[in-house]
Amino acid sequence: MSTTSQTPETWLEVALNGPWGKRRHPDLPVSVAEIIADGIACVEAGAAILHIHAYDEETGRQCHDWQKFARIIEGIKAKVDAIVYPTIPVQAAGGPGTDDGTGQGTARFGQIEELAKRGLLEWSAIDPGSVNLTYFDSIARQKPGFLYQNPDADLMIAMAQAQRYGFHPSYAIYEPGFARAGAAYEKAFPEAPAAIYRFMFTEGYTFGLPPKQYALAAYLALLADLEIEVPWMIAGLLVGIEPLLEETVAKGGHIRVGLEDAPRDDGRSNIEWTHFATNRIQAAGARIADANGVRAALA
Repeated sequence: MSTTSQTPETWLEVALNGPWGKRRHPDLPVSVAEIIADGIACVEAGAAILHIHAYDEETGRQCHDWQKFARIIEGIKAKVDAIVYPTIPVQAAGGPGTDDGTGQGTARFGQIEELAKRGLLEWSAIDPGSVNLTYFDSIARQKPGFLYQNPDADLMIAMAQAQRYGFHPSYAIYEPGFARAGAAYEKAFPEAPAAIYRFMFTEGYTFGLPPKQYALAAYLALLADLEIEVPWMIAGLLVGIEPLLEETVAKGGHIRVGLEDAPRDDGRSNIEWTHFATNRIQAAGARIADANGVRAALA
C-alpha cells in the first residue's frame, strides 16, 4: 500500500472578504473581478473551499444579489475546481427574514434558492443559533453590539432547502449550544447532506471561546457526548487560529483562514494566508485536499 494513500487529507477553506469592505484591509476583494481573481489564486495555492460575500461596486456596501453571486461562482469555477458558497443576509429582531407565519422567512434565503435551483451550490451557510456580536472594545466605550438572530423558523427553512436541493449545511458554531442544535436539526432533516461543524473562536468579540487547547477539547468532547462523527473545522473572527492548527490536523479536523476572519492588525492578504496555512498543514504531516477530495470525504 502506498504511503500517499495513508496520509490524512486536510481541507482548506478561505473566507475571502466578509462584510468589512476595504476599510478592514486594502487587499480585501470587493468587485466581482477582484473576488474571482483572488478566489482563483487561493485555489491554485491549495484552497478547496471558498466563502464569499458580494458587494455593490458603486457604494462599496455588501449586497445579496443572487446574480452577482452567480457571476462570482461561475467565474471562479470556469478556471479552477472549487466549492464556492455565499453568505446569507443578517436579520435583526423582527426583520423580514424571520417567519412570523406569513411565509416571509423565505425572503432571507431567496438568493440561496435561486443559486440552488441553478445547480451552483454545494454548500450553504446555516448558523444554528443566535448570538451577540459585540466587540470587547465596544463595551469599554459603552457602545452596544449587534444581535445576530437565527430563529428556529428560519433554520427550518434553510434546512428544508438543503434537503430539497442537496447542498451541505456549513454550520458556524459560535457557542457550544450551536453544535447541540445543529445535531438536532440534522436528525430532523435526515435527507439533507451532512453538515460541516466550524468552530468559531475569537479574541476580539465576547462570544464563544478563544483559540486555546481547552476550548478545542471542549468542543470535541461535546461532539463525542452527542455521539456524532461529523466533519469539523476551526476558524474564527478577529483572531488567528495558529495555536490550534497542528492539533487540528492531528485530530482529523480542517482549517479556515482568510480576510473575513483575520485579526484587524494582520497585514497578510488572502493568498499569503493560503500559503501560510498550506505550509503549516503539510508540516503537520497532512496532504491538502482538493475539491474532489472534499466531495469524496463527504459522500
